[in-house]
Amino acid sequence: MGGQGGTGEGRNGSGPIKILVIDGEESHCRLYKEELEDDGYRVLTATTWPKGMDFFRKEIPDVVTVDVCMSDCEERIRLLGQMKEISPEVAIILLTSYDNGDGFEGSLADAYVLKSSDLSELKSTIKSTIPVMP
Repeated sequence: MGGQGGTGEGRNGSGPIKILVIDGEESHCRLYKEELEDDGYRVLTATTWPKGMDFFRKEIPDVVTVDVCMSDCEERIRLLGQMKEISPEVAIILLTSYDNGDGFEGSLADAYVLKSSDLSELKSTIKSTIPVMP
């Protein structure tokens, strides 16, 4: 499995593409971390918004995935807005259990993906939201 798709440099040219996973469920964080690291990405996980924002400020990831059920919409919009202010080029992917991405944070999110134990859609979306440097 290793080395599939995540190889290449992140936007800042300082190593592998960095993905920050923010999800309130520790088991989801572990699954995403294992699967995405197998594909060559560097993965940071956070189960709370404060920890996620701390990682974001320190690491400036290339991609952020966010479980939309973690907080109320107003708080999520505020925090995603802060991320875009810090790093406008960051790709934000919302993970949802609902089959309707319409209206999810408008221009703050680059994509939304239905949550699943099969991460093929998420992996494909990550590849489409950030170009892999040669």
